[in-house]
Amino acid sequence: MKTFTLITGASTGFGKSLAIECANRGMNLVMVALPSSGLHELGCFLKMNFNIEAITFEINLSTKQSCHSLYKKVKAAGVSIKYLINNAGVLSRGVFEDLDEDYFLTQISVNIAAPTLLTKLFFEDLKTNAPSGILNVSSMASFFHLPKKQVYGGTKAYLLSFSKSLRKEIGKYGIWVSIVCPGGMNTTTSLCIQNRKLGKLSRTSILNPEIAAKETLQKFLAKKEVVIPGTMNKLFMFLDNIIPTTIKNKLTSNAI
Repeated sequence: MKTFTLITGASTGFGKSLAIECANRGMNLVMVALPSSGLHELGCFLKMNFNIEAITFEINLSTKQSCHSLYKKVKAAGVSIKYLINNAGVLSRGVFEDLDEDYFLTQISVNIAAPTLLTKLFFEDLKTNAPSGILNVSSMASFFHLPKKQVYGGTKAYLLSFSKSLRKEIGKYGIWVSIVCPGGMNTTTSLCIQNRKLGKLSRTSILNPEIAAKETLQKFLAKKEVVIPGTMNKLFMFLDNIIPTTIKNKLTSNAI
């Protein structure tokens, strides 16, 4: 039976770049994204240009029922998953007291519940197809406690901890878990505009998603535990370990 790589949030930005990079490596794909996001057109493009199979499902993964629905659709298509890439996520930037509660509850559902449940649902596939792997997309925000990204950062910190613990637990089955923690990326027009307003040092850390995806997939397939794309982001992580907390707090407070 042919094996597939499942990518959530695959229609735009980092997820789209990961899909293209996987296709370039000859991987068959199951791609999931929100309805009316251009996912079907992307699937057709990848099939025509990379000679792979690409199956698309337009599903909102914000509920338990939708995750189970995706699993049933994948099984009905006769597909077996070898690599699971949990990329779908909901961004946020705002003062906590101003955030809409329905918005951040959806954010928690998509960023935490969905990747956890999908890992559970496709676990038998991963065992059958071992050696196999799970790639969870976290963020540099999982390490740095940033104002206006309190819920988002919390969800990404969960993914970091979940991935590291799960990696130790399921390695005996021939399944590895990697976690990628990107910094800023030019994934949408609004983010491109926002990134241009950053300070000079911060702008040097911004990556195009194509570059981040190439490095990420290379290190994921090499079974690396934590992937930090980009030289400047690696430098930031190094500095985080040596700069006193009082100075770091002053720097992050400037984000307000």
